[in-house]
Amino acid sequence: MQGETRFTLAPGTTLPRIWTGLWQLSSSAWGSAPAQKVRDAMASYTAKGYGAFADHYGPAESLFGQFIKNLPEGERPFGATKWAVFNPMEVSHDTVKTAIDERCMQMQTQCIDLLQFFWQNYQDRSYINALQLLLQLRSEGKIRHLGLCNFDTRRADEVCTVLGPGCIVSNQVQFSIIDVRPLHGMHDICERHGIKVLAYGVLCGGLLTDHWLGKSEPELYAGLNPSQRKYLDVILKAWGTWDLFQALLRVLRGIADRHGNVNIANVAVRWVLEHPFVGAVIIGARLGLADHADDNNRVFTFALTERDKAEIEQIEKQSNSASMIMTIGDCGAEYR
Repeated sequence: MQGETRFTLAPGTTLPRIWTGLWQLSSSAWGSAPAQKVRDAMASYTAKGYGAFADHYGPAESLFGQFIKNLPEGERPFGATKWAVFNPMEVSHDTVKTAIDERCMQMQTQCIDLLQFFWQNYQDRSYINALQLLLQLRSEGKIRHLGLCNFDTRRADEVCTVLGPGCIVSNQVQFSIIDVRPLHGMHDICERHGIKVLAYGVLCGGLLTDHWLGKSEPELYAGLNPSQRKYLDVILKAWGTWDLFQALLRVLRGIADRHGNVNIANVAVRWVLEHPFVGAVIIGARLGLADHADDNNRVFTFALTERDKAEIEQIEKQSNSASMIMTIGDCGAEYR
């Protein structure tokens, strides 16, 4: 194997480097499958070594809870969920505890493995108070690990500094060959405070795959799912052009060919995972409809060479990737 398949999130917690994202359960726009087929797919992914699931959209928490409720404690996969605060709220022990209790009930667990916290309005610095109360709940056994979601470099640094070493274990942010914003500061914060990035958007909603190689530019709302529309918008408005994107896919296909039985998606994921500050990638799955677990496993059969990286960098230099930190803003700015 050309790389570790697992990483240490925190002392005593070792996890797969590829997690299964559950956001596609939020809408039939990605397709839909019966609940039992979704749970069966969770069992299949877990059996293949992908025993970490993430996200809270739609029925994700409840389906995960139904899946784990009859499993012995030692056989349960790792479950990460979110608490996202978009509107002004009174931050108190009761309001915070209520939010966590709701998630525990949905996930049918006494303790959340990883609670990822998102706070939209940075002008309201109550996020510090909320995190302090979440740490109190952690000490009470309601939360095992506490992470951030879409916090920018400045606030992630602030949170880790105020709360102290070991309080925060991760920050879930967007990171891919297209969106390299975490390389502009976030990687330093991770090293300084000993936290890991959990990267999503690594395949740009499936656009960074062989399926799109040689295809003409799609219309924004013509047959695309919500993730594809989102990332197509990023590619065309912030990163570059469709022609340049096709040039990138050709480069990735050439790299894949040199490494044997791998594909464009494998190369794109490998590129992200080879950054030391990245703990894991979260790849969205249409559970019950498609199974890419075996394909994903090829990520660990090769490593990128200096030639591979140089060819990718040549495309990056032709794109606007370096300036996206200014045009879009730092990590998570698109949600504020």
